Amino acid sequence: MKPTDILKEEHRVIERVLNILDQAAGKLENGEAVSPDLFDKSILFIQKFADGCHHQKEETILFPAMEAKGFSRSAGPLAVMLHEHEMGRSMVSAIKKSLGDLRKGSVGAGNDLAESARMFSDLLRDHIAKEDNVLFVMADHHFTETEQTQLLGRFQQVETAGAACGAKRELLFMLEQLEQFT
Repeated sequence: MKPTDILKEEHRVIERVLNILDQAAGKLENGEAVSPDLFDKSILFIQKFADGCHHQKEETILFPAMEAKGFSRSAGPLAVMLHEHEMGRSMVSAIKKSLGDLRKGSVGAGNDLAESARMFSDLLRDHIAKEDNVLFVMADHHFTETEQTQLLGRFQQVETAGAACGAKRELLFMLEQLEQFT
């Protein structure tokens, strides 16, 4: 197994929460009620699993290792991925704001929330496709078997030492529960 295989597996999990957000956005667009709790839990999952665990592996392990292989952090694929990570964080903030407005009963907040959720989902789906089909292919070609084993060891350290990754089992259980109610 390569480090990129782990990241791809995590992408499949992230896509599951994007499916939930897309379904919830569709309900809001159709004027149906959606529990704010669904968005709270989806945001928590994104912040802990996607950003706290998955992006930590990319931003603190894989991307610096790619830099050491000659990839630029300020231009090219790494720069794009890092920029999109920041865009995603900003969009999560927009979802949280719209959710707060919805709770306050603001007119149009449901539409704003649906739009924010859709924009986030579209960004992440596109981002995941770029990583899976371009960036990770490049990474796989540039790392020797020994280097890949070392990266896997560092990924494992993040899994066991990081608070966000340590909560992975609970987050996956929460995701399964969310999927049952959408």
